[in-house]
Amino acid sequence: MITVSNVTKSYGTSILFENVNVTFNNESRYGLTGPNGAGKSTFMRILTGEDQPTNAGIIARPKKVGVLKQDQYAYNDNRIIDAVIMGNSTLWTALQERDAICAKENLSDKEINRLTELEMTIADENGYMAEFEAAEILRGIGIPEEQHENLVSSLATDYKFRVLLAQALFGEPEALLLDEPTNHLDLETIRFLEEFLVSYQGTLVVISHDRHFLNAVCTHIADIDYDTIIVYTGNYDDMVAQKVQARQQIESGNRDKQKKIAQLQEFVARFGAGQRASQVQSRKKEIERLALNDLKKSNIQRPFLRFEQEKPAGKETLEVRGLSKAFDEKKLFSDFNLEVMRGERIGIIGPNGAGKTTLLRCLIEDLASDSGTIKWGFGASWNYYPQDHSHEITAGMTALDWLMQYMKDEGEQHIRGLLGRMLFSGDDALKPTEGLSGGERARLLLARMMLQKNPILILDEPTNHLDLESVSALSQGLTSFPGNVFVVSHDRDLISAVATRIIAFTDKGPVDFRGPYEEYLQTQPKGEKKVKAKW
Repeated sequence: MITVSNVTKSYGTSILFENVNVTFNNESRYGLTGPNGAGKSTFMRILTGEDQPTNAGIIARPKKVGVLKQDQYAYNDNRIIDAVIMGNSTLWTALQERDAICAKENLSDKEINRLTELEMTIADENGYMAEFEAAEILRGIGIPEEQHENLVSSLATDYKFRVLLAQALFGEPEALLLDEPTNHLDLETIRFLEEFLVSYQGTLVVISHDRHFLNAVCTHIADIDYDTIIVYTGNYDDMVAQKVQARQQIESGNRDKQKKIAQLQEFVARFGAGQRASQVQSRKKEIERLALNDLKKSNIQRPFLRFEQEKPAGKETLEVRGLSKAFDEKKLFSDFNLEVMRGERIGIIGPNGAGKTTLLRCLIEDLASDSGTIKWGFGASWNYYPQDHSHEITAGMTALDWLMQYMKDEGEQHIRGLLGRMLFSGDDALKPTEGLSGGERARLLLARMMLQKNPILILDEPTNHLDLESVSALSQGLTSFPGNVFVVSHDRDLISAVATRIIAFTDKGPVDFRGPYEEYLQTQPKGEKKVKAKW
C-alpha cells in the first residue's frame, strides 16, 4: 500500500496538483493519467522519493518498491543478469559482501559469523533462485538466455530499457512504480508485460500512453485534473465515461439552477419595492442557497488533426519487386514484393530490430536496398515522420518561425491557427524550439504534415511522445485521411483503428496480410503465457 497525504506540487505560481490525499491499495493496479504537462512523471518521482512535494506532504510506501529507472546507460559495465538482480538492493548488497568475504583465504570468527548472517539474508530474499527468476523475466521481455552473461553495454538502447524494466519487476517488490513501461517494446513483449502485471498482487502505479495496455491491466485510474488527483474504479475507458458523466451532471445541475435563479431574480426585481417584502426576502435566501457548483476548468486538451491532400496520387501508389536488405549477416527481408493502391492504410508491426524502420527508409530511398526495385506511382509525394526526430526541428527558432518555413502562401495567421489547433495557442507559438518537450515536438511535426498536404503519410512510431488525447486525435486524423498511410506502431488501438492492411515482420520475414489488424490476429496461433508474477 502507498499512502499520499496532503501533497502539493507547484512551480512558481503554476500548481500541478494541490492537497492530494490518495491511497493506492494492495492487489490493485492504478493507471496514472493526464495530458502532457499535467504532472504525471513529477507525481511518480514523488512516489519513488526522487522528488519532494512543495509543501510538507507525507508519502508512506512499503520497504521494497520496484521502480522503472530512466537512465539507460547507468548499468553499461554490469552483466545483464546482474543489472536485473540489482533491482533487489538488499539481496545484491548481501551477495556482493558474501562474495568479497569468500574470496579471502583465512576468515576470522567475526567474518564467519557475518557470512552466516549474509546467507540468512540471501535465503530470506530468495537469493538462491535469483538468477533463475531474473533469466525468466529477461526471456519474457525478449532478451535470450545466451545474452544474459553479456554486458549491458552490448545491447541496443531499446534493449537496455528492457533490462531496466526487468530490474523493476525482479525481487518480489511490494509495490511497482512504472513510468511508460511499454516504450521500446514490441507487441509480443507488451502482451507478456500485461500478463505479468495482471497476475501481480502488490500495488501497481503505471503511466502509459497506450490505452489498450491501460484497459488490459488497470483496476483503477488515478487521473490528474482540476488541480488534484481523482481515483476512478475501472480501466481507462471506464474512467473517461465516468468523468464525462460526472461533468455533464454538474453542468446540467448548474443549468437548472441558473434557470431557477433567473426566475427568482425576476421576482425580486419586480416586487422588491412593493408590499411583498417577506416573499422577496424568501426569494433572496433561495438564490443564495442555489449557489452554482464550482466547475473548475479541466486541463485535458485534445489537438485537432485533419490531414488533407492537395492533389491525390495515381490509382497505383507503389510497386515493389524483389526488395532485399541485410546488415552484416542479419537478413531483414528478401525478395519482398508489394503493391499498394490509392487509399490503402498499411500498419507495419513486428519485433524491434526486425526491419520495420529499414523498410520505410528503403521505400523513401533514404537507405539503399541490396536488390530489387521501388516504383512510386504518378503524383506520389510524401511526408515522413521518423522515429528519431531529435534533429528534425532546427534549434534557435520559435515554433511559429519553424513552421512558417513550410508554408506556401497561407500567411502567418493561418499558421497561428494551425498551431492553435495543435495546442500552441497564444504565446506558446513563440516557444523556442530547443525548449520544446517531446510531446510538443511531436505535435509540431504533425502540424507540418497537415500543412504540406501530401497524398502519402509515412509515420514511424508516432505515438512515442504523445499523451492519450493526442494519440486518439492522431488515430481519428489518419482514419479520415483519403490518401495513403504507412504507419509503424506498437500501439494496438492505433493499428486497429487506422490500418486496412498489415505488413507483419515474422521469423520468416515480412508477411503481407490484406485485411485489418483484428482479422490478422485471428490467423495467428495462440501463444502460451511465458511467465507470471509469483507474488
